[in-house]
Amino acid sequence: MNRLAADCSRCAALCCVAPAFARSSDFAVDKPAGRPCRNLGDDFRCTIHEELPRRGFPGCVVFDCFGAGQRITQDTFGGRDWRSAPELAGDMFALLPVVRQLHELMWYLTEALKLDDARRLHPKLRAAFDETDALAASAPAELRRLDVEAYRTKIVPLLRRASEMVRARSGGRRPDHSGARLIGRRMRGADLRGASFRGALLIGADLRDADLRRADFTGADMRGTDLRGANLDGVLFLTASQLRAAVTETDHP
Repeated sequence: MNRLAADCSRCAALCCVAPAFARSSDFAVDKPAGRPCRNLGDDFRCTIHEELPRRGFPGCVVFDCFGAGQRITQDTFGGRDWRSAPELAGDMFALLPVVRQLHELMWYLTEALKLDDARRLHPKLRAAFDETDALAASAPAELRRLDVEAYRTKIVPLLRRASEMVRARSGGRRPDHSGARLIGRRMRGADLRGASFRGALLIGADLRDADLRRADFTGADMRGTDLRGANLDGVLFLTASQLRAAVTETDHP
């Protein structure tokens, strides 16, 4: 079983309760933090799961806890939940963003360990994975005290180095679009081999038929990004949730 993939059947619907969200193009209603979504059933399942985009909740479709939800529910709290043990609710909800970020880092580290061109960094990447995994296994009080943003700044440079080592062998111009606002940008058919889109806003961008081999998409906002026909061979750090947010061949048969 992939510990870094969400398994809603083993979670107490933490993502449907803990976060706040505001009425927007992503969510049809306002919901304060700590209050169950109006679509949450008594069995901890979403009552409109198959209709989320049509009912105005596309933000739910692209959310990914990277397995943090089931880890908190099953490991940290031994299978208990906030309904049957309401005294746990505060800790359970507070831990979701912390453990989620740790699991996200573990996912990136796992992906980096698959990169042959970064094998010189593999020992450091494995050590970083083990350290992050140990932190995620900490007691609730320790996790609540953890400065997870400071911890990220320790791990991210290592991931950047792995990315640079791989992209350096791409053979392309390696354009740097890190953090760029590329909303609606037309880049159809562009040579973007080895490009960095780390943290870029690619909302509605046209990347049809683009050559994206070994491009880095860490943290890019890809809502509505058109990837139809794009070459994604060897693409770096592209998550399943980013692909769900984008327009792909499967969306338009």
